[in-house]
Amino acid sequence: MSRDQTELRTPHPRLSHPLMGADIGTLLQQFATHRPLPMHVLPFVAMTLASALVRTPFSLCERAWTAARTRHQEMPSPVFIVGHWRSGTTHLYNLLSRDPRFAFVSPLATGLPWDFCLLGRVLRPLLERALPEHRFIDQVKVASDAPQEDEIALASMQTLSFYHGLYFPQRLEWWFDRGVFFDGASVREIRCWRRQIRYFYRKHALMQPGRQLLIKNPVYTARVKELVRLWPDARFIHIHRNPYVVFQSTRHFYRKLLHELALQPYDESHLDELILSRYPRMMQRLIDDVAELPASHAVEIGFDTLEQAPLETLRGIYAALGLGSFTQVQPHVEAYLAELGEYRKNQYLFPPTDNQRVSERWRSFIEHWGYATSPTQARLDPEVGGVVR
Repeated sequence: MSRDQTELRTPHPRLSHPLMGADIGTLLQQFATHRPLPMHVLPFVAMTLASALVRTPFSLCERAWTAARTRHQEMPSPVFIVGHWRSGTTHLYNLLSRDPRFAFVSPLATGLPWDFCLLGRVLRPLLERALPEHRFIDQVKVASDAPQEDEIALASMQTLSFYHGLYFPQRLEWWFDRGVFFDGASVREIRCWRRQIRYFYRKHALMQPGRQLLIKNPVYTARVKELVRLWPDARFIHIHRNPYVVFQSTRHFYRKLLHELALQPYDESHLDELILSRYPRMMQRLIDDVAELPASHAVEIGFDTLEQAPLETLRGIYAALGLGSFTQVQPHVEAYLAELGEYRKNQYLFPPTDNQRVSERWRSFIEHWGYATSPTQARLDPEVGGVVR
C-alpha cells in the first residue's frame, strides 16, 4: 500500500516534546528541511524557536563555564549498555545505576542538554513537576533521578539521530540509517556528533565528579567501533532477548513514540519492514565490532538470565569487565528489585505470520544466541508467559 493510499495519522505535539530543549541551529535546519509542516503544528514550531532563542545566552554561558572547569579534567572511559530496542537495556541500566560509583544521564539533562548545569538548576522544580509518571512505551516509572539514555539529548544538539525520523516520520527510514549507521552522513556531520557527545559527557563528569559514566543507548549497538575511537578503554555490555518478543515489542515502541513525537502526518505501514531489515544489520555490526575488542572490554548476557538470576548475572558482569567488587553494590540492587513489586510488562499477541517472518529473516541471530528457531517450539520469557502461538 502506498503512502497516499494509507490513512495518515495526525500529529499532536505537546510542550513536553524533546525538541523544546534543542538549540536554534538544529531547529532551523530541521524545520527548513521538512517544510511545509501542517498548519496546526506551526504554533509548536514557534514555541520551540522562541525557547531556543531565550536559552541561547544561557547555553553560551554554560559552554564557557564548562570549558573553564574541564580544561584539565580526566574523564574515565564510559561503560556502555547496548542491545536492540526492547531487549532489556533499560532494566539492566536501572539495576547497574544503583551502584553509587556510576554517573548517568538524568531526565533534566535529557530535556535540557545544553543548559542542565546552570539554567537547569533554576528550572529543576518546574521541570520535575512536568515529568510524566511513566514512560510512553511501557509502565516503567519516570523519576527525577531515573537514568535516561542519551539519544534524545543528542538529537537536540545535532542532526545525526534516528529520533529525527520519529519527529519527521515521512523520512523515517532515511533518518534511521543516518542516525544509526551514519549512512550518507558527511565528515562535518560526524565531527559535529563527536564534538557534541564529548561535550555532553564532559558536563556529566563535571556534575558527578569521581564517578564513571554509565550510558544506555540501543543506537550504540551499531556504533561500538566509533565509540572506541573516542574512548579506547570503554567497556560494553550487550543484552539480547528472544527475537520473537523483540519484534512485537519494537513495533509497539515505534507506534507509541510516533504518536507522541511526530510533527508530520504519518502512516505505520512501513514499520515492520524497517524492524525486520535493520535488526540483522545492527546485530552483525555489533558482532563484528565486539570481535575486535579485548575480552575484558565486552560481555554479553541474555535478558531471561538477568530476570531469573539478577544478582548472579550482575556479579558476572562486574568480574568480566573489571568493574570492582559487586559485594558493596548488592544491597542497593536488592532494594531496587524490592521496589519493583508487582510491575507488569506489556503483553503481546504472536500471529503466525509475524513469527514466520522473524524466523526467516533473523534465523542466523536466533541460532547465534541459542533461541529456538521454530516459533511453535520457542518458550518465551515471562513477559509472554508461555509458548508462541
